[in-house]
Amino acid sequence: MYLNSGYLHNSHVDFKDKTRPLIVGSCGTYRLSTHPRLPTYRPRGRLDFQIIYVSAGTAHFHFDHAENETIVTAGNMVLYRPKEFQKYEYYAADRTEVYWVHFTGGNVKNILRSYGIQDHNRVFYVGNSLEYERLFKRMIFELQRCQADYEEMLSILLRHLLILIHRQLSKQRILKNEYLDHEMDLAAQYFNDNYNSDIRVEEYAVSRGMSVSWFIRNFKAYTGSTPLQYLVSIRITNAQVLLETTAYTVTEIGRIVGYENPLYFSRIFHKQTGFSPSEYRKSVTV
Repeated sequence: MYLNSGYLHNSHVDFKDKTRPLIVGSCGTYRLSTHPRLPTYRPRGRLDFQIIYVSAGTAHFHFDHAENETIVTAGNMVLYRPKEFQKYEYYAADRTEVYWVHFTGGNVKNILRSYGIQDHNRVFYVGNSLEYERLFKRMIFELQRCQADYEEMLSILLRHLLILIHRQLSKQRILKNEYLDHEMDLAAQYFNDNYNSDIRVEEYAVSRGMSVSWFIRNFKAYTGSTPLQYLVSIRITNAQVLLETTAYTVTEIGRIVGYENPLYFSRIFHKQTGFSPSEYRKSVTV
């Protein structure tokens, strides 16, 4: 097992300090190769905050309760807050390599939020980058050498790490939003082009690799209505145009906009407009 670490003032004592906004208390790295298992168990947690970066292999975390297990893969970071239950293990068989930093301060919560790490975030994907490792190693170096202004340098290095995390999280949100907007725009266009066909929302969602509930929820957020409501709105709007501008019968118009059953078409039309199709035609042709 390879271990390298550094501690503020060479003290291993866990501490809480609010005299400055952000204070790095310790930093280190573990790499398991021969030692079979490295467990950590702190049922009462710690007084400070901790970020663990899994740079290689996997790590086994038990959040909230000892019986819960979450396998965290390389490229993820885990954030522990003060007094949170901590239980996790690293195994040589997983070729685990991790970096960690403990920090405290009088404004940590707000600092984390400002870098996109919200209060509910526990595990977040940041990708694999040598830049993360370099920053952890620099913090270890500063804690071991204790050169002039090293405490301030530690705070700067930690903020640098948080900035990189924030950029990665922001990039993921942008990509997610771009994907979401693209998919919802495609769906809306598909419904517009095929509204008079027998469209089944469930089949469409599955065809695009989306769960039905996820698709309905996000389509509503994007358009303001569910897919079914959107389809009905298009059909009834076009039926109104046909009632106003053509001599087609109500039955014919119903079929044109996608309703084979004229009674069902009339019921839906009345529900949407407050008029039956015949009443609507009379009201606009007087």
